[in-house]
Amino acid sequence: MPAGYSIFGMTSVFENITEGQEIACQMLALSSRDLVIWAGASGDYNPIHYDKDIALKKGLGGVVVPGQLVGAMLGSLASRFARPSGRLAKLSVSYKKMMPLGENLVLKGIVSSKADTPESKSLSLKLWAEDTVGDKTVTAAAVILY
Repeated sequence: MPAGYSIFGMTSVFENITEGQEIACQMLALSSRDLVIWAGASGDYNPIHYDKDIALKKGLGGVVVPGQLVGAMLGSLASRFARPSGRLAKLSVSYKKMMPLGENLVLKGIVSSKADTPESKSLSLKLWAEDTVGDKTVTAAAVILY
């Protein structure tokens, strides 16, 4: 688990959830070790994610966090929010801004809609990651089924 990782008050009993409800945020302080683990698990060995010299030659300020890693963390945030009775059914992710390694990352979200029909119960979530200045680096939309 990345250093600085925390979850505050996650719960998702469908009847108690309201549209506009905030999802408890998570603060992440990723390390180079986290990026190595991600590279091994995902097969993403792009050198901008581990080689500072190559990242600098490409015009970046240094090593950058893989956007797909942040997207996966947003999916994990949604999955944990869905517990104990819901499940993540859909996740779409959009990459907005590169995140330098060493900055804190904050994962946030809200319940954008709730549907309760005789056939199914579902939530739509808007999720995003912010850098230290509050800019969104990754955004996502998720659907939770109950």
